[in-house]
Amino acid sequence: MKLKFREKSVLPGFGLSFGFTVFYLSLLVLVPLCALVLRSSALGVAGFAETILHPRVVASFKVTFLSAFKAALINVVLGVTVAWFLVRGRFPLKRLVDALVDLPFALPTAVSGIALTALFAPNSALGAALGKVGVKVAFTSTGIMVAMIFIGLPFVIRSVQPALADLSKELEEAALSLGASRFQTWWRVVLPLLAPAILSGFTLAFSRALGEYGSVVFIAGNMPMKTEIASLLIITKLEQFDYAGATAIAVALLSLSLLSILLVNVFQSWTARNLGGA
Repeated sequence: MKLKFREKSVLPGFGLSFGFTVFYLSLLVLVPLCALVLRSSALGVAGFAETILHPRVVASFKVTFLSAFKAALINVVLGVTVAWFLVRGRFPLKRLVDALVDLPFALPTAVSGIALTALFAPNSALGAALGKVGVKVAFTSTGIMVAMIFIGLPFVIRSVQPALADLSKELEEAALSLGASRFQTWWRVVLPLLAPAILSGFTLAFSRALGEYGSVVFIAGNMPMKTEIASLLIITKLEQFDYAGATAIAVALLSLSLLSILLVNVFQSWTARNLGGA
């Protein structure tokens, strides 16, 4: 009988590094999450269910998730378009435009929210012009989406940009030489190869939008049952010293967020397997 030993890793100190990684994740991620769950357990099962099923809480979840999902979808379209022009296009000040993509990363979220509110407020030039055609952005659900698009767009661009840069133009030229139209080349050659990067960007933008607070709270108007996001409701509970209620909403938001991200990741893995086998 031959004994099988674990194959040694090429990297030195793998065991120590792995132990440090587990300790780091446990200390900074798992322990706080466990504390959150334990704090919410003070309500009991009935109290927890009553808190998260309250109509105001359910409405805030609906506003948060629907706005984040719609914003992420719009960011996919805008992000792929911007990434395409940054990689394939030639135009003046290209480096400046590429640098401006990362601006939402650098801006404090409160600054982003104030800037967007000032831009789309009804008494601003743009807000008044949009109001004349019946479009109201500030203090509506549309404003929430605008804020989420602003903070989520860079995630899609930076996810798609390197994948697009590595994509060989010879594949497109071969498809065109075989009689495919430009749309067919994009749809059947380019898009499937970019699909994993696009789904990664969508997941990042969606996740970022779910947890956004600063840039949304200024432009949302924060009307209960209409434009109130879940993060704001948690802050409201904390200001009322309802810590158990706040943690219950936080646990529910965390669980729904993890489930949504898990579903997206499963779909991404399924797409990658199908593309790999094609």
